[in-house]
Amino acid sequence: MSESDAARFWNERFENKEYIFGVRPNEFLKSQRSLFGREAKVLAVADGEARNGVWLAECGCDVTSLDISSVAQRKAKSLAKKREVTLDFVLDDALSWNYPRDTYDCVVCIFIQFSDPSERKALFSNIERTLKKGGRLVLQGYGLDQLSYQSGGPGKRENLYSVPMLQDLLRDWQMELMEEYESVLDEGPKHQGMASLISVVARKK
Repeated sequence: MSESDAARFWNERFENKEYIFGVRPNEFLKSQRSLFGREAKVLAVADGEARNGVWLAECGCDVTSLDISSVAQRKAKSLAKKREVTLDFVLDDALSWNYPRDTYDCVVCIFIQFSDPSERKALFSNIERTLKKGGRLVLQGYGLDQLSYQSGGPGKRENLYSVPMLQDLLRDWQMELMEEYESVLDEGPKHQGMASLISVVARKK
């Protein structure tokens, strides 16, 4: 999918008065609140309507909210204004954006499973490059068993996570947390019901 095709796809998906993933932060991200000190520089990858980016800004973080969809970012800016926080919104493709080197204290990746295996390797390499030494990746995504559920996800096995896959992608990192489990999602109309999840916190050595 070209960048223009991807932008069109996501613009159509977000073209809805509702916030399709809700306006509350992801529960796993919220559980990691202690990682986000005031003025920490945080990159939220594929942040969409910015439910997570806005919450991070409310925590006092300096947030860059990256997304390919202009429609999603219009809604994101409205949410930020309503919640009285400021974010740096970047309209670009997470797969081709020029990630600045050694810049962020934390990179947040919540349900960003739009990349195929070859793209995923490059994406994780960019994430590692853009983190400062000792910076953390906070990630949650769907596991392979998500194909049995109707609570969201890419619907393609090759886009889903497995523990061995993530262990390989993050083999040069210090793993602080990796959990595979099932839980009920309640994150707007597009993330509802039982889900197969994998959650990760990893530190750049």
